[in-house]
Amino acid sequence: MLSVLDEAVAALKAPLGEVDRRQGWTDDLRREIQEEISVSRSVLRRHGPGMVRHLRPRLDEWMESEELRPGRLRQLVSDVQRRLLDARDTA
Repeated sequence: MLSVLDEAVAALKAPLGEVDRRQGWTDDLRREIQEEISVSRSVLRRHGPGMVRHLRPRLDEWMESEELRPGRLRQLVSDVQRRLLDARDTA
């Protein structure tokens, strides 16, 4: 789980490419979502995997409201969302 969150944070820290911008990503949105994932990652690192049941990821709703088009970053963030929800369901 943490490796997926680490990967997402690293990808979202990197500058946006032209393709990312065409898909609707902005620097501010990239930073905000990266920070949200970082908070979840910190909670899990500090307090253990049992805390996953207290996380309420709404990354999919956020991306939908921003009207982001499909692409590598959206897929990566969706994967984070899915894994957090799956882990919460099995906790």
